[in-house]
Parts: sequence; C-alpha cells; structure tokens
Amino acid sequence: MSRTRLHPAWIVAAVAFVALVGAAGFRATPAVLIHPLHAEFRWPLGTISAAVSVNLVLFGLTAPFAAALMERFGVRRVVAAALLVVAAGSALTVFMTASWQLILCWGVLVGLGTGSMALSFVATVTGRWFVRRRGLVTGVLTAGSAAGQLVFLPVLATVTGEHGWRTAALIVAGAALAVVPLIWFLLRDHPAELGVTAYGATEPAPPTPHDGRGAAARALGGLAAAARTRPFWLLAGGFAICGATTNGLVGTHFIPAAHDHGMPQTTAAGLLALVGLFDIVGTIASGWLTDRVDSRLLLGAYYALRGASLLVLPSLFAATAEPNMLVFIVFYGLDWVATVPPTVALCREYFGDNGPVVFGWVFASHQIGAAVAATGAGVIRDQLGTYALAWYVAGALSIGAAVLSLLLRRDRGPVSAPVPEPALAGGWRLREP
Repeated sequence: MSRTRLHPAWIVAAVAFVALVGAAGFRATPAVLIHPLHAEFRWPLGTISAAVSVNLVLFGLTAPFAAALMERFGVRRVVAAALLVVAAGSALTVFMTASWQLILCWGVLVGLGTGSMALSFVATVTGRWFVRRRGLVTGVLTAGSAAGQLVFLPVLATVTGEHGWRTAALIVAGAALAVVPLIWFLLRDHPAELGVTAYGATEPAPPTPHDGRGAAARALGGLAAAARTRPFWLLAGGFAICGATTNGLVGTHFIPAAHDHGMPQTTAAGLLALVGLFDIVGTIASGWLTDRVDSRLLLGAYYALRGASLLVLPSLFAATAEPNMLVFIVFYGLDWVATVPPTVALCREYFGDNGPVVFGWVFASHQIGAAVAATGAGVIRDQLGTYALAWYVAGALSIGAAVLSLLLRRDRGPVSAPVPEPALAGGWRLREP
C-alpha cells in the first residue's frame, strides 16, 4: 500500500460508525415514546418499561451470538440482516393495540436487531482491521452510540410532539433501511479480501481456526471457558452496573424524571442529546488513554466519578435547565461509555482472539443490568411517585463497580489454557488468578 493511499481499514471503520450511529438512535427511541404511549393507551410506566427491558436484555444476549455469527457468515451479512429486522420491528409498532405487541416489536425485534450491531461488533471490527490505533478506533466507534443519540433524540422528540409517535417510529424504520446499501457495498469482513494487512500489522494475520462448531456452540463455548476465570466475573459485574446506570436508568428514565419536575419533554431530550455530544469527546479520549494507561485504573476512576455524580443528581432536577444540571450533563456525558475501550482491551488481554465473543457476554451482563434498572426504576416511580431512590441506589452501585475494577489488578498471575488450544489463535491463552 502506498503511504499516500487511505488504508481500507479506515473506510471499514467509517461504515461501521454509521451503522452504530443508527443502532444507537433506534435504541434511544423508547425514551421519547414512554409518555406518549402512556397518554394514548394508559399503560402503566412499569409495563412500558418492561418492553424497554426486553429490548435491553435481547440487545445484550444477542451480542455474543452475533459475534460468533460474524465469524461464521461474515460481518456484512449479519449487520445487513440486523438492520432489516430493526426496520420491521419499528414499522410494525404503528399497528399495535396491546402492550404485548409493544414488547414484541420494540422489545424482541428491535432488541435482536440492534443487539447484532452491539459493541461486540466494535470488538470484531477493531480486532480484525487494526493493530495500531486499536484503542483509539474502539473509542471512536463506541462514540457512534453517542452520535446516534445526539442525532435522533431531539428530532424524534420534536416529531413526536408535532406529528405523533407513529411518525417517529416510521422515521426509525426508514433510517434503518437507508443504511443497508451502505453496509452491503462498502463493509468488508477481512483485510485479506482486499489483499491488505490490518492497519499497523507487518504481516497478514493467521486465519482464525474453525473447529466445526456452529455460531451458538462457539458463543456458548466461549462463555463456558471464560466463566472459569475470575477476571470474567469482575468485568461482567462492573459492566452490569455500567448498563444499569446508563442505558437502563439515565437513558430510559431521565426524560420522564425531568418531566416530573415540570421540564418540557423536548428540553429534557435536548439535555440527553448533550450527554451524547460530550460522550463522543469522552469516549474518544478514553480510547486514546486506553492505548497509554492501565485499563484497570481507568475503569476504577470512571465508575467512582459516575457514582458521585448520580448521588447528587436528584437535587439538580428543576423545571428549567439550570447551570448545575448542565454541569452534570457535561460530566456524565464525558463518562457515559468511556468504560467501553478499556473493557474491550481487557477482554482481548485476558482472552486473546476469543476476546470479541467473550466481550459479547460481558456486554450481555451490561444489558441485563440495564434491563433490571429500566424496570426497577419504573416500578419505583409507580410505587413512590419519585425516581429519587433509583438515583441513590445507582450511585452506590457505581462506586461498587469501581472496587471490582481495581480488584482486576490482583488477577495477573500465571497463564493457563482452560479451553482447547484451537479455540484461541496466535498463541493466546486465558489468564487466571
């Protein structure tokens, strides 16, 4: 490759970024629809939150299987199919008349579709296409989630207010369909398809060995092997709390909580979009730091600072966006998914080339935590008439996640191989205490 020619890895990263932007926007939509659905159908907030929880759980549980499917059938096919499923799920909501249909469409279909474009997709792309700048690119792609929130939330809130939630749902379906051609024609599975090496690699990567197992067997085998190690449980525990305090609580309930204090929904959606704006900066910076600083220390700092901010949040809500709330938005945005680059790096460090699949399971714990928080906060609001308890519990849990992350420093012991050697390429083995 000439030094003046753009490496194809950057084109792949750009296309993946667009897909992740869309996936984030599709996931963010339920936060805008909670009150319109409650007003039209009179469904309890707990019921609507349950549909969000199903979405979050499937979004997480699909990730490791999607990573294995990408190994078997290719990234391009899996992501294109996922976008079609998202479009179908979003479009079908305009016909629903019962709450179970909301769970089927936004919960099951959109959850499965967006789960196939989850952060294990990021781990797969960066693992195949980058050697140099891997942490930075992981941060940029993760920031795609923030960009999707930034692009979609204010637009959908405005459309919902002026034209109704059905129009917003159709916009999401159309956006998903619009990305499919871009994925199909520009996304490539491996550098070898274009006759190049990964960015920064000096020689072609050896092909990942296949042991004849299907995607499900590979995903479950990765879980079985990783579950024997202490680092997996520490990473999964911390990431479950990460999900509970971001997608599950703030992402789902910040707008309704602000509305409880008299803030217009469009204003609250704009604040949440600002979280996405500053998250772009924070996540890219986190990727840069991940290439230079111990990932365990980064995670400990991120979780501790998040916990402190959540403990003061209940006192910041008001009918207008006061300066102290704006300070919280900036701070929380910088920290929102800054945890992803160091978590991806640790999964690769401990689990080698099997890291994307294992990260898929760690990410599944993230979404299970998010689902519990989404439903739990809705129930707390229904029973107590306020979200305050949910914010305090989330703050305490975040501080606990900081402790779990720092405990990872004690696990760098002897290297062993609890899975068959063919399961991990390049001489990697799993680290155990």
